[in-house]
Amino acid sequence: MDKLHIAVLMGGWSAERSVSLMSGEGVASALEERGHTVSRIDMDRNLPMVLNELRPDIVFNALHGCPGEDGSVQGLLDLMQIPYTHSGMVTSVIAIDKQLTKQCLVPEGVPMPEGKIVQSNSLYESDPLPRPYVLKPINEGSSVGVAIVHEESNYGNPISVDSKGPWQEFDTLLAEPFIKGRELTCAVLGNRALCVTELVPKSGFYDFDAKYTDGMTYHICPAQIPKDIEKYMMDLALKAHQKLGCKGVSRTDFRWNDELGKEGVFVLETNTQPGMTPLSLVPEQAEQTGVSYGELVETIIGETLWPDQQ
Repeated sequence: MDKLHIAVLMGGWSAERSVSLMSGEGVASALEERGHTVSRIDMDRNLPMVLNELRPDIVFNALHGCPGEDGSVQGLLDLMQIPYTHSGMVTSVIAIDKQLTKQCLVPEGVPMPEGKIVQSNSLYESDPLPRPYVLKPINEGSSVGVAIVHEESNYGNPISVDSKGPWQEFDTLLAEPFIKGRELTCAVLGNRALCVTELVPKSGFYDFDAKYTDGMTYHICPAQIPKDIEKYMMDLALKAHQKLGCKGVSRTDFRWNDELGKEGVFVLETNTQPGMTPLSLVPEQAEQTGVSYGELVETIIGETLWPDQQ
């Protein structure tokens, strides 16, 4: 790859700021090791002026959460006519919204849990679904604000107004049936599904802390699952990537009730800007398929600048 001036955009002010800073530093260091000129940008609201001064060849978008993953930054970069990695504005708007993602993918044959949008204050009157069920913000990632409500939970029945949970932070939430079973994920790079990883938290469920605290989750890569289930998940991840219009890299998360075979496989969401930290799943899967971290980063850039050559 020709040597480029690459602005690595990281940080910001979302709930995933700390993860973004780790992702961005990893990307920046890898690019410098491969001979590129790198400008690190911890995003603030002066971003247009900073970019106008730097005029990089491309922006590597290492932001997680809003506004870096929801189409806002993508729209800004489109207006400034600066190339950037990962998915474009329209795809980002859809994929960050869990309900819009369902509306896009379910008609295409992608199995996803049925869900409903609820007003948070209605939870203090009655449950929106039979317990156990899951409550999650409509447009947050990394399991930020996810709560599993079951009969033995400490939230109350109905949920108490004083109980700590996402209902205290978000006006509206997505309620979905809880799918018992196993947590798995599959990354897509370009137009190739890499492999499937099973995630086994040491305790609780695969929440934000389990994802980004060393030693709290076992990664089984590749997952020890039947070959037909592995292929089915890889096919679904690739279909989600393509139907949503993702570019560069994406990661699709699954729940699998292994008592039901293929009928127990459900897509939870597709992440258009998955983490690039030392504990992140995409670099791990890339390495499993023979792609080093540095090669992974350059491949994502090449997908933007020279898509026909990837």
